[in-house]
Amino acid sequence: MTQPRTTSRLASLRLILARLWPHPLPVARKQMILASLGAGLGLMITSLTSHWLLGAVNLWFVAPMGASAVLLFGLPNSPLAQPWSIVGGNLVAGVIGVTTALFVPHPALACGIAACLAIVVMFQLRCLHPPSGAVALTAILGGNGVQQMGYHFILTPVLLNSVCLALLAIVFNNLAGRRYPHPLAATEAKPQPVAIDVPITRDDLHQALESGQLLDIDEDDLQQLLQRAEEIAVRRQLGQTQQFRRAS
Repeated sequence: MTQPRTTSRLASLRLILARLWPHPLPVARKQMILASLGAGLGLMITSLTSHWLLGAVNLWFVAPMGASAVLLFGLPNSPLAQPWSIVGGNLVAGVIGVTTALFVPHPALACGIAACLAIVVMFQLRCLHPPSGAVALTAILGGNGVQQMGYHFILTPVLLNSVCLALLAIVFNNLAGRRYPHPLAATEAKPQPVAIDVPITRDDLHQALESGQLLDIDEDDLQQLLQRAEEIAVRRQLGQTQQFRRAS
């Protein structure tokens, strides 16, 4: 009994270690260069603009903008990287972070409460933005300078940085030929259903993803999503056929 259990545990350990090995990112080289240039230019211009408007004596930049730049320029098609996500998410996180810092004196407790509330509200307002969690923590752990600013910290630098970076992302991504903001408007033509008569493998998906922008989804997850969509479509067609037979 001991030998099979040991073998099973070793197999599980090998599986976990194999999952930790970094897989190649399926993205075109051109998109890598655009993401790097866009993030660098966006952060530089946002920083210079904020410094020019606020002056050196003020807090004119917050570190979470670096993480926001990765999303806005590296993953511009992600729901987490849209203009409302960065502006609304950082605004919500800033308000919650400053408020929590005022009423909860213990930093560790305040960080937990602020992060929890910020995520809940961002979900409700459709502006989930991962770097906003760092904005909330910065409002609590940013030191005396941030604490003395109080709610002014939300407007400058948080809101100023967020709006500036979002505007730069709109300009840069569209000049680079990317659709940004990414979601299609209600008046725009949506992609038509595609009938696929051949099975799609993971390698097919990998090659397709490599030809464009980086998508925030793994090939295996995408394949499972396609399979679920196919099952739902089959059930929908079956239900329509049954309704037609009953009606006739």
